[in-house]
Amino acid sequence: MYIKRAIDKELLKWKDSLNRKPLLLRGARQVGKTETVRNLGRYFEYFLEVNFESDKEIHSIFKGNLSPSEICENLSAVYNVPVKEGKTLLFFDEIQECIGALQSLRFFYEKMPQLHLITAGSLVEFIFSEVPSFGVGRIRSAFMYPLSFNEFLLAFGENNLVNIKQKAFSHKPLTETVHNKLLEYLRKFLILGGMPEVILNYLRTKDLSESRQIISDLLIGYYDDFAKYKKRVSADYLREVFNAVVMQTGNKFVYSKVNIHGGYKKVKEVLELLVLSGLVIPVEHTSANGLPLGAEVNLRKRKMFVFDTGLFLHILGLNISDILLAKDFTIINKGVLAEMFAGLELVKYQSPYQKAELYYWHREAKNSNAEVDYLISKGNNIIPIEIKAGTKGTMRSLTLFMKEKHISKGIRISMENFSRYGKVDVYPLYAIDLLK
Repeated sequence: MYIKRAIDKELLKWKDSLNRKPLLLRGARQVGKTETVRNLGRYFEYFLEVNFESDKEIHSIFKGNLSPSEICENLSAVYNVPVKEGKTLLFFDEIQECIGALQSLRFFYEKMPQLHLITAGSLVEFIFSEVPSFGVGRIRSAFMYPLSFNEFLLAFGENNLVNIKQKAFSHKPLTETVHNKLLEYLRKFLILGGMPEVILNYLRTKDLSESRQIISDLLIGYYDDFAKYKKRVSADYLREVFNAVVMQTGNKFVYSKVNIHGGYKKVKEVLELLVLSGLVIPVEHTSANGLPLGAEVNLRKRKMFVFDTGLFLHILGLNISDILLAKDFTIINKGVLAEMFAGLELVKYQSPYQKAELYYWHREAKNSNAEVDYLISKGNNIIPIEIKAGTKGTMRSLTLFMKEKHISKGIRISMENFSRYGKVDVYPLYAIDLLK
């Protein structure tokens, strides 16, 4: 069974584009890159998949001469699949395992521009420094993440629920029945997270406990993957910093709270590796005095969170019954879960062709401490977003920010139905896709 992904439409556009470049799908392991490409292969007369992790002998084809025509001729002979421009989808999977294949991509763009070539890799960022000429401007990257909440709903066949949600707004809230049904799905999504293997298991079994065991297996797999970084840093250090990110979620990441040899510099190095791998998502602090938001970033005040709520809750060891029965999420790690979920959704609904960026604002002043959870830009405007884990709570920080920065519109995201408080529009947690 294949779970449809939002990026499927983008891949079909890429397929039909006249000015097409080889496409590199990037993202953490197990987010669905391989199955997504295989699904795309159904639209071609021929599909040839090369896995550089399992097919080690294939590496020899990419040594020495990197002529695309010779490479394709050799691959066609080995796999007995025709490689024809316009008719074949050629798929290089786990491309980070073969530097020669990565180097060859630029030549495919130059010498076989009509061939549909798509690649995928989980740790490609770590070998870019080893590639003398990667092919800037000749290769296009697309980023993939675990399932979004919309993709989760569609996997359950809830197309009508998604459609009616997307028609709601502040002056047209959903009925309480529909609102409560969406909240029920949201609770399950927070527990399961968005890893395709986990969702497929739950679709088959409807067993949360069994699905969470798969989360445990995935987590062990990620820890085992850390061993691949040993040339640069200890796998134990990666595990230590990864767990520190979980424990510090919702707050500014404090390097001194991570007790590993090497202090600040080593923690910083390890953290950057985790960010590059896609396992950790940074939230940058910005002064937000204008656009672009990234122009006034303070790297000493970054927040961090892991890339999936299911993994996050599993590492914390929280009781899933507390989430299923909760009227709001304020009791779940002091509301951090809601903030994390909102950030992940904002990332997933950004363009796949751009490295996702998140920003927040924080002012530390005597008797005037204030923080806005997220800032996004729409056109020439900055939109502040405040996350509430329940249905209550003041908006002091949001109001202060809007006044200080002369912002005319704000967003409150909570467990409430669609509504409005003056200049602040209220969106339910399950409707973050409507902000894109």
